[in-house]
Amino acid sequence: MFTKILIANRGEIACRVATTAKRMGIQTIAVYSDADAQAKHVYACDQAIAIGASAPKDSYLRWEKIIAAALASGAQAIHPGYGFLSENDAFAQACADAGLVFIGPTPAAIRAMGLKAQSKQLMEQSGVPLVPGYHGEKQDPALLQREADAMGYPVLIKASAGGGGKGMRTVEKSEDFAAALASCKREASSSFGDDAVLIEKYVQRPRHIEIQVFGDTWGNYVYLFERDCSVQRRHQKVLEEAPAPGMTPAIRDQMGQAAVAAARAVNYVGAGTVEFIVEATPSVLPHGPCGVGAFYFMEMNTRLQVEHPVTEAITGLDLVEWQLRVACGEPLPLRQDQLHIQGHAIEARICAENPDNNFLPATGRLLTMGLPEHSSFTRADCAVRVDAGVREGDAISPFYDSMVAKLIVHGATREEALSRMDAALAQTHIAGLTTNVQFLRHVIHTPSFATAQLDTALIPREAKQLFGQEKISVAWAGACAVAQQLQDESQAYADFDPWNAKDSWKSHGHSICNFHFEFHGTNHVAAWTNQRNALATLECGGQAGALQVQSLPNGALDIRWGDERKTVHVYRHGDVAHIFMQHGACQVICIDPLAHAGEAHAEAGRLTAPMPGKVLSFAVKAGEVVRRGQTLAVMEAMKMEHTIAAPADGTVLELLFAPGDQVTEGAELLSLALASA
Repeated sequence: MFTKILIANRGEIACRVATTAKRMGIQTIAVYSDADAQAKHVYACDQAIAIGASAPKDSYLRWEKIIAAALASGAQAIHPGYGFLSENDAFAQACADAGLVFIGPTPAAIRAMGLKAQSKQLMEQSGVPLVPGYHGEKQDPALLQREADAMGYPVLIKASAGGGGKGMRTVEKSEDFAAALASCKREASSSFGDDAVLIEKYVQRPRHIEIQVFGDTWGNYVYLFERDCSVQRRHQKVLEEAPAPGMTPAIRDQMGQAAVAAARAVNYVGAGTVEFIVEATPSVLPHGPCGVGAFYFMEMNTRLQVEHPVTEAITGLDLVEWQLRVACGEPLPLRQDQLHIQGHAIEARICAENPDNNFLPATGRLLTMGLPEHSSFTRADCAVRVDAGVREGDAISPFYDSMVAKLIVHGATREEALSRMDAALAQTHIAGLTTNVQFLRHVIHTPSFATAQLDTALIPREAKQLFGQEKISVAWAGACAVAQQLQDESQAYADFDPWNAKDSWKSHGHSICNFHFEFHGTNHVAAWTNQRNALATLECGGQAGALQVQSLPNGALDIRWGDERKTVHVYRHGDVAHIFMQHGACQVICIDPLAHAGEAHAEAGRLTAPMPGKVLSFAVKAGEVVRRGQTLAVMEAMKMEHTIAAPADGTVLELLFAPGDQVTEGAELLSLALASA
């Protein structure tokens, strides 16, 4: 076994690999960029080496620096994690040339599966079923348009060298094809350095089911069952679970054998995932899960997947340990007949993003990061696991992926796992930036997910229940903010003069204090009345009643208001109070009218960058009249394209940047004179 390995990655996967390596007595070397100098993964390893500037192209993608760091540290092998260089055959070859073991497949296997078009041709030769489509090398736009028109719409355009949902567009009709192709090629070129695409017939009700495979240098292969990854946004996974609901033993074996055939076709070594598009079939039982119909090879990911923990949960295995053992020449630890499914597991990807704004990624600092009681690794007796590469106080930067953590739960049944997931998400308190935690709770409560009616259209189908849903009323939002402020004032009395308090305290009689706050862009007032010989009362949002507040040992507040009683956590950062309850979360902006007197409102006609990034293009010119919702510009940030649209009818006054310019968050991209101004 290796005695020292270098982990050529960052974030939660670097921490994840380090956890297993340490358990096995293997020393670990971290690498880090300027932005990650104080990152969690740096401290999770035995040694850390700086490799360059913050942008991935200047650090985590500079394999010559990574190999030099491995050689200098005395590492015998390099674990690539996922993303970055994990599926780069040139990097794998460079490792071998330097005398280092690449903990993954051979360069030839990566190369064979790396280009989707060529891999599909190989799979066809190996008897693995394929979706009808065009996988040729010719990339003339007119030819691609003809191919799409011939196979019929809808079609899916996919970057040939792509992955992670990038460089992918669904096209519903012929007249939209050219624009979608151009956008797909731009994103593919930016993300992968290759703008080649393939086109496939879009399956009408597709499920995304993948098979975990493993191979060793002795010619042994196994599949470790399946994962359903159908719940997606922007073609990127949101929730994953194992085993796939509605799967029959017969189809599981067929898909498993097809996945093994795919791996065997390229002499695959190590952990890999064969992804299939599957036709969802009607439920056999009322309110039961949809079934699994015909399946088609989509692609093979020649690395460990983000969602590998659900497979670990249902098998009781450590897949990173298997990777290390196979990489140093050991045979697979188990045969196919020794592998069994235990219970059900679900993984939720907690990301810094705004689901109500088209999942726009968010940046900022994790001012509060409260997590449920959990283990760092899923065992048979562990119900909740959290894989995270950040800590409270860390910043989510624009340079890397927006994922904050992975939350994994395991139960004897799917119903038990769902219940545990909801409870764990309710106990996840993140403040300082926008996350998708409440959106994830909404998803698991939808009829489609609760009854396992799974397909990749689940999120748009359940949009009414998923987006813009606030589970906390304005009355209780205000009550929680008031309760938190009252507790702060009460605690302050022990150290400060009560005459300086802001709660209208008086030595006699009664007092009324108005608390001003903003909730979802609207200003509100909560009136708190304090009487000497009676309970204080609160009137807010059309509700009124006696108010009692008590601090609990776990930092929560026990609030009794009228006939209702709730346990809440409130985290105050500056003017913002972040509120978490059992059934939801929200935030309010506490307003001090005196402190903000005289502040001017922002100009209505300014259009700014939502985050740091690069201007790709402008769709308008100075002097042009535009309509509300019309595309004005396209930006690239956090590996995705973002469209800037007109907030109202108006006239473009000036373009303030040029395509290709880097811009900071909040930078004004163009000025617009509104028609109503």
